[in-house]
Amino acid sequence: MSLVAVPFYQKRHRHFDQSYRNIQTRYLLDEYASKKRASTQTSSQKSLTQQSSSERASSQTSQGRTTCRICAKRISTQEEAEQESRNRYQSLVAAYGEAKRQRFLSELAHMEENVHMARSQARDKLDKYAIQQMVEDKLAWERYSFEERISRAPEILVRLRSHTVWERMSVKLCFTVQGFPTPVVQWYKDGSLICQAAEPGKYRIESNYGVHTLLINRADFDDTATYSAVATNAHGQVSTNAAVVVRRFRGDEELLHSVGLPIGLPPSSVIPYTHFDVQFLEKFGVTFRREGETVTLKCTMLVTPDLKRVQPRAEWYRDDVLVKESKWTKMFFGEGQASLSFSHVHKDDEGLYTLRIVSRGGVSDHSAFLFVRDADPLVTGAPGAPMDLQCHDANRDYVIVTWKPPNTTTESPVVGYFVDRCEVGTNNWVQCNDAPVKICKYPVTGLFEGRSYVFRVRAVNSAGISRPSRVSDAVAALDPMDLRRLQAVHLEGEKEIVIYQDDLEGDVQIPGPPTNVHASEISRNYVVLSWEPPSPRGRDPLTYFIEKSVVGSGSWQRVNAQTAVRSPRYAVFDLMEGKSYVFRVLSANRHGLSEPSEITSPIQAQDITVVPSAPGRVLASRNTKTSVVVQWDRPKHEEDLLGYYVDCCVAGTNAWEPCNHKPIGYNRFVVHGLTTGEQYVFRVKAVNAVGMSENSQESDVIRVQAALMVPSHPYGITLLNCDGHSMTLGWKVPKFSGGSAILGYYMDKREVHHKNWHEVNSSPSKPTILTVDGLTEGSLYEFKIAAVNLAGIGEPSDPSEHFKCEAWTMPEPGPAYDLTFCEVRDTSLVMLWKAPVYSGSSPVSGYFVDFKEEDAGEWITVNQTATANRYLKVCDLQQGKTYVFRVRAVNASGVGRPSDTSEPVLVEARPGTKEISAGVDDEGNIYLAFDCQEMTDASQFTWCKSYEEIADDERFKIETVGDHSKLYFKNPDKEDLGTYSVSVSDTDGVSSSFVLDPEELERLVALSNEIKNPTIPLKSELAYEIFDKGQVRFWLQAEHLSPDASYRFIINDREVSDSEAHRIKCDKATGIIEMVMDRFTIENEGTYTVQIHDGKAKNQSSLVLIGDAFRTVLEEAEFQRKEFLRKQGPHFAEYLHWDVTEECEVRLVCKVANTKKETVFKWLKDDVLYETEKMPDLERGICELLIPKLSKKDHGEYKATLKDERGQDASILEIAGKVYDDMILAMSRVCGSSASPLKILCTPEGIRLQCFMKYFMEEMKVNWYHKDAKISSSEHMRIGGSEEMAWLQICEPTEKDKGKYTFEIFDGKDNHQRSLDLSGQAFDEAFAEFQQLKAAAFAEKNRGRVIGGLPDVVTIMEGKTLNLTCTVFGNPDPEVVWFKNDQDIELSEHFSVKVEQAKYVSMTIKGVTSEDSGKYSINVKNKYGGEKIDVTVSVYKHGEKIPDVAPPQQAKPKLIPASASAPGQ
Repeated sequence: MSLVAVPFYQKRHRHFDQSYRNIQTRYLLDEYASKKRASTQTSSQKSLTQQSSSERASSQTSQGRTTCRICAKRISTQEEAEQESRNRYQSLVAAYGEAKRQRFLSELAHMEENVHMARSQARDKLDKYAIQQMVEDKLAWERYSFEERISRAPEILVRLRSHTVWERMSVKLCFTVQGFPTPVVQWYKDGSLICQAAEPGKYRIESNYGVHTLLINRADFDDTATYSAVATNAHGQVSTNAAVVVRRFRGDEELLHSVGLPIGLPPSSVIPYTHFDVQFLEKFGVTFRREGETVTLKCTMLVTPDLKRVQPRAEWYRDDVLVKESKWTKMFFGEGQASLSFSHVHKDDEGLYTLRIVSRGGVSDHSAFLFVRDADPLVTGAPGAPMDLQCHDANRDYVIVTWKPPNTTTESPVVGYFVDRCEVGTNNWVQCNDAPVKICKYPVTGLFEGRSYVFRVRAVNSAGISRPSRVSDAVAALDPMDLRRLQAVHLEGEKEIVIYQDDLEGDVQIPGPPTNVHASEISRNYVVLSWEPPSPRGRDPLTYFIEKSVVGSGSWQRVNAQTAVRSPRYAVFDLMEGKSYVFRVLSANRHGLSEPSEITSPIQAQDITVVPSAPGRVLASRNTKTSVVVQWDRPKHEEDLLGYYVDCCVAGTNAWEPCNHKPIGYNRFVVHGLTTGEQYVFRVKAVNAVGMSENSQESDVIRVQAALMVPSHPYGITLLNCDGHSMTLGWKVPKFSGGSAILGYYMDKREVHHKNWHEVNSSPSKPTILTVDGLTEGSLYEFKIAAVNLAGIGEPSDPSEHFKCEAWTMPEPGPAYDLTFCEVRDTSLVMLWKAPVYSGSSPVSGYFVDFKEEDAGEWITVNQTATANRYLKVCDLQQGKTYVFRVRAVNASGVGRPSDTSEPVLVEARPGTKEISAGVDDEGNIYLAFDCQEMTDASQFTWCKSYEEIADDERFKIETVGDHSKLYFKNPDKEDLGTYSVSVSDTDGVSSSFVLDPEELERLVALSNEIKNPTIPLKSELAYEIFDKGQVRFWLQAEHLSPDASYRFIINDREVSDSEAHRIKCDKATGIIEMVMDRFTIENEGTYTVQIHDGKAKNQSSLVLIGDAFRTVLEEAEFQRKEFLRKQGPHFAEYLHWDVTEECEVRLVCKVANTKKETVFKWLKDDVLYETEKMPDLERGICELLIPKLSKKDHGEYKATLKDERGQDASILEIAGKVYDDMILAMSRVCGSSASPLKILCTPEGIRLQCFMKYFMEEMKVNWYHKDAKISSSEHMRIGGSEEMAWLQICEPTEKDKGKYTFEIFDGKDNHQRSLDLSGQAFDEAFAEFQQLKAAAFAEKNRGRVIGGLPDVVTIMEGKTLNLTCTVFGNPDPEVVWFKNDQDIELSEHFSVKVEQAKYVSMTIKGVTSEDSGKYSINVKNKYGGEKIDVTVSVYKHGEKIPDVAPPQQAKPKLIPASASAPGQ
């Protein structure tokens, strides 16, 4: 190794010799050395060649000395030539060598120059590389330290939220996590890793700027589960979970199964030898539930190492008692979580639960309280259920049941308990006690040996019976002494047998007496006797008989004469209070009865245990924002205490609420679930089996606030200015002040790479900005800051980044600092900052605000133009997103460096966010008010205008009392318009703002003026009322009038007083002031005013009666006066009006009053008396006139008159125009509602649809529809009706006429419809019937018939000529045949028949005789039928009296069917 001093940059290489040089340089040097060796070898070879040539020449000369002269001359000439050529050659070689040498020298010089240059370049490169390497090493070290500072374990900002959806809906689970390095997130379903490739399309997992989402597409019922997300980086692991419940669409919705945890085998009870490191990630907190609900206490944890086969042991404790699995509780441990689930939580489950993870490395535990409230009682006011049911001293037919009483803070006291028993395997509960037992202990007797029982207890108070307690564990009715009487007897070898001690007693028949008879329990209601079984006892089963005796009586009474006792315990009831008893016991078997046992000492039934005394002093102290620690002194008499009940009450009220629902056994309790900022008082009562003590004295009032602690560390240290010798630093106040105001800050500094910190300020600095002097220019420094309050100095902040002490000379401004946020709502927030300390070359003219999502890359500028304010409201943000912000100051030189990035802000309104309210107090002062119940002792209200703290005492006054603060305006005017804000320090960002605009200020000023200049409020302004006699009353009503109130009436600027013309009075109790004028005339037109004075308050009300308003009042008053006069005689109480009866008749009705017998009532129509069947009964007071079947002929003026000696009255109703139309509509309403369904009637013309109704007239608004198309009357469709019906005639129906037909009648409001479907079979049948009727009508029209001319009777005298003539018709022409007495007439000169033009027919009888008398008939018939007419001919002789016969009439024809061929048929 070279001994030459090596530069520092060479020492950083592997070797210290020249091998550090560049490889290219070494290559050039090696090439130069090889060329130099080659040239040396060439020159040496040439010299050797020349030497050998000269030696050959000399040898030849010496040998040729014997040649001739000529030859010698020739030889000499040749030699000279050779010498010359040799010399020429040598000169050429020398010239060539010299040129080659010169060229080599130049190349060598050039090469040396290149080598020197390469060496210089290599040295420069190596120097640069060394410096670069040194800088990179330094930066790597700084980067490592920086990353160490910013590195943090994952932290969940927004947790997963549970969802309940319907099937086939999509579910999106989102949460936000931060950490460095960026955490890796994995999703789990019920503890199983979710793989997207396993179910393509089912899940979609996304990650964007720290927001991680899991999308479940088209969820089905199997997707109901607990979904977890685990975020992990090198510094730790966190997780969050949520339940997804998928419901099904069902008529009877099935019960939703709760998303439970998988239940595995219980962990091993052996502590594993392996060392485990356990870190809790998520912990269960204080939990509140109601009886009957489900609850799961769960902790997620990180167990290192994670071994599948070996795990630490998880233990659950309730109040330090190990919890075991049962039908009420299930446990799970594994997959990074431990849980304790209650399927049906009860008050027995209330307590402090502790999870202990035990391993060789130690114990990790976590505790929280579970509160269980009473379920809703079955009867309102009934107590809660008893709890903690236990069974003791079980024997063959006896067991003692104990329990704890419920807390009856809000109910009446418990007066007793009922104990129920149920045999295991059945559901038959039997009440054990007939009357309520008053203490929490009861001996149950009458059990059957060998059977198992469970028990429950119900509490009773004056309102009713509670729900039953939780069922006890099963207990068997067996004698525990049976096992003690077993004895093992060893035989030869290792054999042994087990026998009863009874077998060793010999042949014992009658047992001995019991021993040690004593009272094991004494109460006011019963005495429990206990004894030892007799010895010897014999092999037969034993029973016992108990006898009692009143001390001093000398007589014994058997207690259980009817019931055999098999247990050595017995409860004796029905003992007389105040008397002492002695007892003895006899044993018996099938052989006989033993002697009595020894007599007990005197025993009196009384309560040995008494109600405990009240606990002592109760002390409440602060704990957290929602909890208080309550401590108390134990009671002086605490015999057999079961625990304590704690009650709380909001100060100033008397509404006491229970804090715990199960007695606690210690005298310190943390009351959770309180309202932050509210004031409470507490009390305690002690509990034992006999009952509850009196309430303790109430504690002092305490406000619920967090306990006093040292503040948290400041953060956000920023360099604000540097002049080369000093630095100005700013920072942010701690996020938690510790419950007390921060008194100041201490700063330490040190140079980078120095270990020791040096104090900057020996006394605390109050502002959050400090200038550090005495620094070395060019040096790097770092700083840390600690805050101090009454509790002490808090933890220091993390060291700042490295700040270099060099003067700032840039023209742009420095960074703004102290970025704070307030009024964070769902889509907006307000951002505040402070101006840069270093303003640059010119003053700061404005600011730009940038923001972005926390993990986004690009910044977004909020304001396009710089704002001059040091605050800005940022809107249009997305709810639930987390953003960061920065501020850039601007001056004339440009935009300065940005501020430090703010802490992340979650854009979401806090629950229970309150806003500023504006109002006016009782003295008329305008104020803005704000309440904050989350205050601590260190909290302060800060009021700002335009986000600058208000310090103007001339315009504003601030009053703060407790958690209420008000900002008063002393002289409100337009200068007070603007934005007002308030913030509360040492809270979770509680703040609000209020914009006082001109409208709001005007409203508040008006309200203030009303209070400062009060007016008497009026319930009603001045109004008028007209009485029946035409009197006019003017009145108003005030809200309230004192006895000293005064008033006056002013009419047309002239005050009027109480008189006969103006009767004025005031009822101050009701506030009514009135004036009554008996006669209101034209002279009373004008303005009426009432003025009221009541102390300082006054008011007035005016009423203007001029012009049309006055005339209206005057006419109404005159009308009422005339009406009064009219009603003095007979008059109409109700004038004529009309209605329509159910029979569709129009009824005219009027009511009369003040009538008597002499009063005459008349109906007139058009001034003509209208006769009615009966006169109206005036005594009823109702007169009616019915108009049946209304038509236009009923138009006219109808009048009703009343008249007697007292006067007359009339009422007129004109039926015409609109009245007539309204009557038609009313009749349409009756007819439409009673109309029959449409019916089909077939006619020869077609098909007729008919709707029958009570009355029909053409004026009714009716319509017919075919297939919803309105039908107009035509030749094919004829519309008509009669009084009974409306019809539609379909003439010559075709297939097109099929379909639905609707008849509609309109009553002015509703449409009444009747429909018929004329299609299918209905149409076919109707059409067939129409064809038949049509054919029959055609035949009827064209058959043969006699049109006229023949009488039914003819009387004629003998000798005369009889001529019967008639006209016939038929198509085709009919056949005419004459008959006499139904016999054909033979034509002759006597009888002749004549037919002319096929229609005129005559029969002539010449010279009639008496033989010609008889019945003559004419038959007229064609193919469609015909008819027959009979004529009776009576012949009398000459001179005889003409016979009396009825006058002749038209002969009636008899039809002849088309098929008939003979007259007789």
